[in-house]
Amino acid sequence: MDPNQKRAKAVDRVDSVDTGAASSESTRMCPFPDEVLERVLSLIGSHKDRSSVSLVCKDWYNAERWSRRHVFIGNCYSVSPEIVAARFPRIRSVTLKGKPRFSDFNLVPEDWGADVHPWLSVFSTAYPFLEELRLKRMAVSDESLEFLATNFQGFKALSLLSCDGFSTDGLKAIATNCKNLTELDVQENGIDDLGGHWLSCFPESLSSLEILNFASLNSELLLQAPQLMELGTGTFMQELVSGPVTELKNTFSNCKHLVTLSGLWDATPLYLPVIYPACARLTFLNLSYATLRSIELANLLTHSKSLRRLWLLDTVGDKGLEAVGSCCPLLEELRVFPADPFDQEIFLGVTESGFVSVSRGCPKLRYVLYFCRQMTNAAVATIAQNCPDFTHFRLCIMNPGQPDYLTKEPMDEAFGAIVKTCTKLQRLAVSGLLTDRTFEYIGKYAKNLETLSVAFAGSSDLGMEYVLGGCPKLRKLEIRDCPFGNAALLSGLTKYESMRSLWMSACNVTMNGCRELAKEKPRLNVEVMKDEGSDDSQAHKVYVYRTVAGPRRDAPPFVLTL
Repeated sequence: MDPNQKRAKAVDRVDSVDTGAASSESTRMCPFPDEVLERVLSLIGSHKDRSSVSLVCKDWYNAERWSRRHVFIGNCYSVSPEIVAARFPRIRSVTLKGKPRFSDFNLVPEDWGADVHPWLSVFSTAYPFLEELRLKRMAVSDESLEFLATNFQGFKALSLLSCDGFSTDGLKAIATNCKNLTELDVQENGIDDLGGHWLSCFPESLSSLEILNFASLNSELLLQAPQLMELGTGTFMQELVSGPVTELKNTFSNCKHLVTLSGLWDATPLYLPVIYPACARLTFLNLSYATLRSIELANLLTHSKSLRRLWLLDTVGDKGLEAVGSCCPLLEELRVFPADPFDQEIFLGVTESGFVSVSRGCPKLRYVLYFCRQMTNAAVATIAQNCPDFTHFRLCIMNPGQPDYLTKEPMDEAFGAIVKTCTKLQRLAVSGLLTDRTFEYIGKYAKNLETLSVAFAGSSDLGMEYVLGGCPKLRKLEIRDCPFGNAALLSGLTKYESMRSLWMSACNVTMNGCRELAKEKPRLNVEVMKDEGSDDSQAHKVYVYRTVAGPRRDAPPFVLTL
């Protein structure tokens, strides 16, 4: 494999954009006409497979280049918009991620970067036919949304997840100007909510709209498009009398295509029956804004036998999770969030009992995110045996360093059971009292692991070294408040160029360790975020990622690129 191929191979998906990455061995005539080859390659849906295909030879590289319609960019600083536009001239859909995930926990300053506007400026010239834009953890202004709405005439789908910087005025521009809109999904964002008047800016006929999700806004329910497949409401009800309740129930009955429902703020037992007519067809029910109790959830789930995905608040308690296990045999994904993460009453919320009940009744469970205040090794081992096909297992015991509350032992054997039993595991988040043994298990058994998140865990540098030395498919490693230092950081010298990113905060890493990493691996961006008043010798927050664009040009003063 020549150097250009190796360079592209080291960076997956569109992060590998490189206008010169084609095999010099491809001098022979391709047996297929370009049109045929492009047609064949257009049928490949996997980003990873397309990246691999582009490395076969020059003809395949060019065919993949011209046939590509969608790009996924896992880190907006791993490549520049100019490089993307030069590499792929016919893009119709872009997925773009910005800030590190730990920005969700306020560990990344607001003005860190990830502004979408430079991307939109390039795309307006390169991709005037852009139809879809999906952003996650990007900085998005009202001006950017207005620019988007007025510069892409055929624009159809906008999804914003965990973005910030805009208000409902920006959404007003989208609703007013995007006449062919099929999807508007604005959930979990830091939006300045100026009221629900923006909803009136949609055309009277919403014949094209299939997905509408504004569950993070305190706006009233909009349901004027019977062809909707996904709906996320804001405030569900306000002082409705029997007439409007009946009318709304009939409206839900007419939503023959609705498969996803979310939001439902302020939903009460009086109003929940309104959605019952649509529940039989639902495959995804997001109740992470609805403070339901166990009996309310149980009544709702008796009408929702087709659910594949379910998001809840822990107000449903273990009894509510027993209802999940009884009513949702097809469930593949469960997320349970804390209604009040700062409430220290240990007997509130959900426990290991509810989790075990779900695992018994939902053998198809593949993805779980579970916030709780107590857990045992035995319970997790039982859960792993009941659901051995987990691909995503994220257990958050909210009290840092919490042991098995019955035996007082570390939670090492719990996560050991997960990685030994669940051989398809791709994403893992660990919590509780953990020693280096947990990471030894991970390095030894988690051969398909791609993303690992660690907080308040580990005993020494060995823990991180086990992971970096033993997980061949690792792409993202996120660590905070762990006793890992320079030796652990530098143990990944041969690993980081095959990964997407490394985050370390509140660990024992120094500036010298980061400088050594940057010196040894000049193709990596090694960024250190300095906190005001922090020790100049310490690297309190470190973000390491591969890039083909070089050091970023918009780094704020507190971000040092080594």
